[in-house]
Amino acid sequence: MKLYKPFLLFEEGLFKSDRALVTDGGKIVSIGACDAMVAQYPDAEMISWPDEIIVPGTVNAHNHSFQSLLRGLAADRPFLEWRDEALYKYSPYLKAKDVYTGAVFAFSEMMKCGATTVSDYFYVHNEGIESDEAVIQAAKDVGIRFVLARTMYDWTGAPAGYVETIDEAVKNVKYLAEKYDHDSMVSIVPAPHSLHAASVEMVKAGHRLAQELDCKFHIHVAEEPFEVDQVLRDHHMRPVELLDQIGVMADGRMTAIHCVWLDNHEKQLMAQNHASLVYCPSSNMFLADGITDIPALIEGGVTIGLGSDGACSNNRISVFEEMRMCAMLQKVSKLDSLAVNYHQAFTMGTKGGAEILQLPIGELKTGFSADFVALNQNDLSMQPISHAHEQVLPNIVYAMQPTAIDYVVVNGTCTVDHGNLKTLNEEQIIHQVQNLMNGIDKEASKP
Repeated sequence: MKLYKPFLLFEEGLFKSDRALVTDGGKIVSIGACDAMVAQYPDAEMISWPDEIIVPGTVNAHNHSFQSLLRGLAADRPFLEWRDEALYKYSPYLKAKDVYTGAVFAFSEMMKCGATTVSDYFYVHNEGIESDEAVIQAAKDVGIRFVLARTMYDWTGAPAGYVETIDEAVKNVKYLAEKYDHDSMVSIVPAPHSLHAASVEMVKAGHRLAQELDCKFHIHVAEEPFEVDQVLRDHHMRPVELLDQIGVMADGRMTAIHCVWLDNHEKQLMAQNHASLVYCPSSNMFLADGITDIPALIEGGVTIGLGSDGACSNNRISVFEEMRMCAMLQKVSKLDSLAVNYHQAFTMGTKGGAEILQLPIGELKTGFSADFVALNQNDLSMQPISHAHEQVLPNIVYAMQPTAIDYVVVNGTCTVDHGNLKTLNEEQIIHQVQNLMNGIDKEASKP
């Protein structure tokens, strides 16, 4: 049992002083006035953080961990050219051990940037289900809470390692879901890739699996105009209209990624069907996708989380960064400084992502998982802070640099201490990534 005494604690939407947080068994067991907590838990290990501001850990609700290995490749290219010259060119060479190296690399970086949970949308199955197991093991070794959005992909124009039959995809998702059903640090959800990379029958199979497993399913929706054009050509309706028409939206299990190119009717369908959205603003800018209409979706009551997307289409993987990008991009898009405010952006990156992933995280509350981040108030990027603490949340969203992140705690265990990864050796991670990519670059460059 541990008792944390910070400078400030973010509780019920406010920064409060003289508050202590008590953890035990990976859970927050109590929050209250410091003296009262010390008296109530006299045997707890006291952790005094007089300069730290404790906030919920951020939730990276959409990532592709293997893409961290491809960062910097085919940069500044149109979407399909980027896909072909980065993803399709290099990913066929990734064995399970390479997928593990890439995932360790990605999860370590994002955790140092304040992420305590990640949903990894994974589809590189060059060695079948062993590749999924490699990503899961990487999350365990790094110490991050993990959701595997296990991708279901049957478009044969993609590399062979991406592609499965419907029966194969269903079997593999079910196997993993059953295997990790009682693992508090790992969740499995079905993720039919998109309407351009998964057949309608594959999407429907993903939805049926979500019903069977009692979870949500994830799907990329209308990230690029070409998908809208393709769906209009093949089905004579727009993407969200098709998803509604085939019956996968009515029970509120759909988590859509991106939703850049929605018309007004599609936005209404998202709201009416209680769909959720993971918004990836930096990736949408990097790939010149366009700008999702976040204010309209907020107004409709759509639950919104934030994702970094893959690190070769961002190229940072920080949810704090996505909070800033979300608010700033929406303001300039709408020419309205109130389009998305700092509190909404912060909520998307914490509580919103938690609700989408259906996990007791994203808030500092009794009974929730002990996942939180400690920010140093004395970091230059966190100042100034007055006695009223009015600037703290705006500074976190708009000004804070990663240098302010001193500690990260996941499931009650400190995984980042004074900005340094505690679970694995960072120099070894870098060495392994460099060796791997030098070898794969030679393979991919052969005529």
